[in-house]
Amino acid sequence: MSFSTLTPQTPQEPRGFWHKLRRIAQYASRHLLEISLLLYFAAQQPSLPRWEKLCIYSALLYFITPMDAIPDVLPLGLTDDLAVLSAVLAKLQHHITNDIRRRVTLALDKLLGAPTAPVSGGHHESRL
Repeated sequence: MSFSTLTPQTPQEPRGFWHKLRRIAQYASRHLLEISLLLYFAAQQPSLPRWEKLCIYSALLYFITPMDAIPDVLPLGLTDDLAVLSAVLAKLQHHITNDIRRRVTLALDKLLGAPTAPVSGGHHESRL
């Protein structure tokens, strides 16, 4: 799987998402990258209700937007992004399937350049 196969394919997907992930991959926590990817792939499920897609895309938009409550360039700048993404994931956890977890693991392998541990099943555990 290459980044070309991971990039957005539909108009409603945030176009800056992959750019931001590539840019912060070197210094962001694996946990933040994982949560972002879980939500990204969950939003692509055709059966996901519209309001839940709206919640996910709103959180992803906040993540990719440079205007944050805490600017990303500050030492703790991704903390607010992590909080927003984590809150949405907690609310929509029941939509995270094993297929989504597999896709996240593959995407993290590509993003980080090394095999990663499989994304945990069941509930999402914090690795901070």
